[in-house]
Amino acid sequence: MRGRIITSSHRVYDLPVLLRWNMTYTGSVPCDSYTVTCVYDKTMAEPLHLAAGFLALGEDDQVLLRGIVDEYAVELSPEGLTVTICGRGYAARLLDNESRPVTYQGATLEEIVRCHVTPYGITAAEIAPVSATSVYTVASGTSQWKALESFCRTYGGFAPRFRRDGLLVAAPERDDGRRIAIGADSPVLSCTLREDHYGVLTEVLVIDKTRNVSYSVKNQDMIDRGGQCRRVVYTPGQSTWAAMRYTGEYQIRRSREEEVTIELELAGCFPAFPGDVVRLRLETLGIDGEYRVAEAENTASPERGEVSRLTLRERM
Repeated sequence: MRGRIITSSHRVYDLPVLLRWNMTYTGSVPCDSYTVTCVYDKTMAEPLHLAAGFLALGEDDQVLLRGIVDEYAVELSPEGLTVTICGRGYAARLLDNESRPVTYQGATLEEIVRCHVTPYGITAAEIAPVSATSVYTVASGTSQWKALESFCRTYGGFAPRFRRDGLLVAAPERDDGRRIAIGADSPVLSCTLREDHYGVLTEVLVIDKTRNVSYSVKNQDMIDRGGQCRRVVYTPGQSTWAAMRYTGEYQIRRSREEEVTIELELAGCFPAFPGDVVRLRLETLGIDGEYRVAEAENTASPERGEVSRLTLRERM
């Protein structure tokens, strides 16, 4: 992997050979992040002082990560003179900026992107045709990311995400057919299976405050396993039964997203990225199924070589 920084004056500077790196991908929040270390010399002082952007490049100049530069540190140690550069993915641009308070009447996702995303130098690769069915309010102090995410979740039922090249995808995640098979013959260094029932809802009671009617949506699977966790959700007036049922089902689905987590450590880097599907079969742990990659961390160091850690969750 190679590193490149882009200065605020749009100059491009290729970093020396990287001695170590850490690349963490989430596609959402918390942001993608990176830390890279290379040999330092005094000619790098000005480019680092003006560094605004970062590119991680793989073979054939494939973009592995595009982000911003948050910090750099030059260090003299027994290992020599080195510089370490840290930063985050493009979601940071939206997290770091607050929105002014605003109320929308019949807003579309395209309008939300135009007002809360585009001004920060972010380009959308895809925008779903989603419209608000009620008044949408962005409160004072809300980050631009939260303004976008809340709209997508409330009216579209999905979370926005960023690609590795820094482009925004404001549309539901689709199965693109990409499958990564991991089994007993794969270079698995460790594996942990965790099942956490805390916070998994068994019932959502949706109440229309204006009409004073309610609708109950239940998670029968968790009820059958002895769970008991209810939430009450209030909706704007004139909610249809279909909308109220969807609201309840959405809340239950969100609560189940982190119920089952598998953490894999593999030799080698960049085997998978968030959104990819892993066909995992490890008979010794009783695991045999398909899981979604929620987070991928890739590290390289002289001590351990290249290692990747994948966080897998059930596909919803």
